[in-house]
Amino acid sequence: MPTPPASPPHVRSLSAVNEDIRALLSAGGLLSPEGRRRYEELLVEWAAAVRGDVTEAA
Repeated sequence: MPTPPASPPHVRSLSAVNEDIRALLSAGGLLSPEGRRRYEELLVEWAAAVRGDVTEAA
């Protein structure tokens, strides 16, 4: 029996992701390894939000 397609993951708005990125980088200086991982996660989330905005615009 075929499995139903998975529901798409929740994508936050660009402004919400940008706010988190700005908050992470606002301290200045170098990021800790944990901060760097979070930054990379936020970049992936940001890219997904951009794709979502492009899809909605189309």
